[in-house]
Amino acid sequence: MPEDEPSAATVRLAALGCGILVATIYYAQPLIDPISRSIGLSRAASGLVVTVMQIGFGLGLACIVPLADRYENRALVTASLAVTAVALAAIGLAQGTVGFLVPAMVAGVACVGAQILVPMVAGMTPPARRGRVIGTVMSGLLTGIMLARPAAAFVASLLGWRGVFLVAAAVTAAVGVALRLMLPRREASGAGHYLATLRSTVAVVARYGALRRRIAYQALLFALFIGFWTTVPLLLADRFGFGQQRIALFALAGAGGALAAPLAGRVADRGHARAATVVAAVGAAATLGATWLLVRWGSAVALALCAALFDACVQTNHVVSQRIIFALSDAHRARINAAYMSSIFVAGAMASALGPVLYAAFGWKAVAIAGLVLASPIPLAEALRRVPASDASAPSRLRGRASRRRGPTSPSPDSR
Repeated sequence: MPEDEPSAATVRLAALGCGILVATIYYAQPLIDPISRSIGLSRAASGLVVTVMQIGFGLGLACIVPLADRYENRALVTASLAVTAVALAAIGLAQGTVGFLVPAMVAGVACVGAQILVPMVAGMTPPARRGRVIGTVMSGLLTGIMLARPAAAFVASLLGWRGVFLVAAAVTAAVGVALRLMLPRREASGAGHYLATLRSTVAVVARYGALRRRIAYQALLFALFIGFWTTVPLLLADRFGFGQQRIALFALAGAGGALAAPLAGRVADRGHARAATVVAAVGAAATLGATWLLVRWGSAVALALCAALFDACVQTNHVVSQRIIFALSDAHRARINAAYMSSIFVAGAMASALGPVLYAAFGWKAVAIAGLVLASPIPLAEALRRVPASDASAPSRLRGRASRRRGPTSPSPDSR
């Protein structure tokens, strides 16, 4: 059993910390218009308000997250929260375009601490409970994503857009102090200089077949996820005549993912990762395909329910994937997560650009068909993958006993 196993309170605080950190890159989305007018950005360039944070987040995934294999983890997490809090305060006080965009970029880079915190807590947890802990922490992260935009819009209606970032800075700093007090020190086992650590991330991908497979699976589903949520506001406005407030309410359907995450972790802990993967992929394809019929029938409520189920399927596969890849290597866990998250981030960025183009050219039917096409290879690949029946179906605690009987050099079935 790992030392310093996290208490339930620590796990919940980690979930809160992940939610607070990841919310950073979403606060500005409903506030693009007032921010751009205030800092002197033209309407054509107003998208930079959000884009610079997204770029910063992508850079952080590639360049900061791997450092958790080299440096003490608690220090990295608390530094991430501290820098994010300072950057958010600077955004709230910003004057002019550069004064906003520079701290916005810093905030995007710094808030990747959430992707250090998730594998850190996972590594502190015994394998038999790791899935449910990952699910709990991920539910906090997903809740942060879901609530960031409506919370920002609400606070802005009371305090203005600057108040959103100043309040967020205070909350982020408070959570940082709490995590500093609650988290144990967790030394990294890696060595070598910074550039060597980054380069070795590529070698880690080449080493673990399970990581490559899980990157492929989640990249496909995350592309569908981002493509759906980038495109559905256009559909709701065109087909149902929704305004911004009703579109924001529809987005609360994303709660499906947050609610499914803990359950997915428990399923993975019981040794049903393969079945959960197949169900998640088939469910994602089916629900996204069904949206075409619901749009034709003109049922916005049924569409929202379908969106919630779709989100639950995507997040189920995500939690199961993390449960598998975090078990591959203690020494490489941060670089494994960096490679995984960077890859699906790129897939999501491509989908956010291509989704509206596909919708504008061919309508919602094309979006639904894309879901069927992209999700279908996953259950097929799992059906063709050969795994010993005893290892594929046994709960993690039983696999642990089996691995001890095989000896330390025997490969895990998930690493093949």
